[in-house]
Amino acid sequence: MTGESTGPEHRPHRVVVLALDGLLPFELGIPHRIFGRPRDAQGRPLYEVVTCSVRPPGPVETDADFAVHVPHGPDALATADTVIVPASYELGPVYEEGVLTEELAAALAHIRPGTRLASICTGVYVLAAAGYLDGRPATTHWIDAGRFQRVFPRVRVDADVLFIDDGDVLTSAGVAAGIDLCLHMVRRDHGTAVANEVARRTVVPPHRDGGQAQYIHRPVPDPQLATTAAARAWALGRLHEPIQLRGMAEQESMSVRTFTRRFREEVGVSPGQWLTQQRVERARHLLESTDLSVDQVARDAGFGTAQSMRQHLQTALGVTPTAYRRTFRVGSAVQFPPPGPLAHRPSSAYGSSHNPDENRLLVTAVTERDG
Repeated sequence: MTGESTGPEHRPHRVVVLALDGLLPFELGIPHRIFGRPRDAQGRPLYEVVTCSVRPPGPVETDADFAVHVPHGPDALATADTVIVPASYELGPVYEEGVLTEELAAALAHIRPGTRLASICTGVYVLAAAGYLDGRPATTHWIDAGRFQRVFPRVRVDADVLFIDDGDVLTSAGVAAGIDLCLHMVRRDHGTAVANEVARRTVVPPHRDGGQAQYIHRPVPDPQLATTAAARAWALGRLHEPIQLRGMAEQESMSVRTFTRRFREEVGVSPGQWLTQQRVERARHLLESTDLSVDQVARDAGFGTAQSMRQHLQTALGVTPTAYRRTFRVGSAVQFPPPGPLAHRPSSAYGSSHNPDENRLLVTAVTERDG
């Protein structure tokens, strides 16, 4: 597509951020920073971000020594393609008992069926109290995960990940994980190249390895012995080759058992899961930025065969390599998400995954030893 076509395909995707009393200013700013950056090939914004309150326009108290003026009331939620709920320290009965206040319930009633929903940190309490997370996976800050599970026993809480993408509902861990989540949504909507450009302009990594496990305070080995960074760099330099767990361990002069344990401590996932994530990311980059055949992309990303890569991308992204390339190929026309429900994706490879192959270090082969 080249021309001057007009119509709904050029309407920016509307992100409405719900500002609640006691909000954290940093988290309130994350969606505006991340979604305010992406542009299409003609320089037009891909997203429109607005902030609303559960009350008519006016001040909303923060957890700092200032309030923010919110220009929209709860009716703005009815215009949203995506609603994001940042954390708040004054959720009252939502936090204490898991029930919505009348004011909050009335505000959420404006949300159209099929709207994509997301939370940052304890904003997940609002989604859970509204019933959006019943029987579904979700995450929140690791400090609060146990309490959240007790208040909402029907939610499948995973405290080890930075965020969870369950299709039309996404949840993230504390504070900076909100950046990870918003970048992931940009990546999901418009591809790796767009998300990477936003990350560069924001001076943050496009995505972080592992999950919250790496941030939980606990005894750790001697720092001089614990690092596995050299092994990860070594593996990234040869993703196209068969990589064995023993080979990675040898880069750090560790036994397989010790290396596997320390890798989990530092990265938050097993070496096999991490390697699969990196190969999926490599495949995405090649599909977006090159004309290589699917077979060649599979070989260069280390999957060996197109069928193996197809299975891994289907699990991680919910689409085939050909469909992914058609949507996100650099230089192709930007496809604007339609109003209402977005295409369902299974839990992301960057958060949680149900792929049994992720416990294998090699797609072609070597089963990871019990570490």
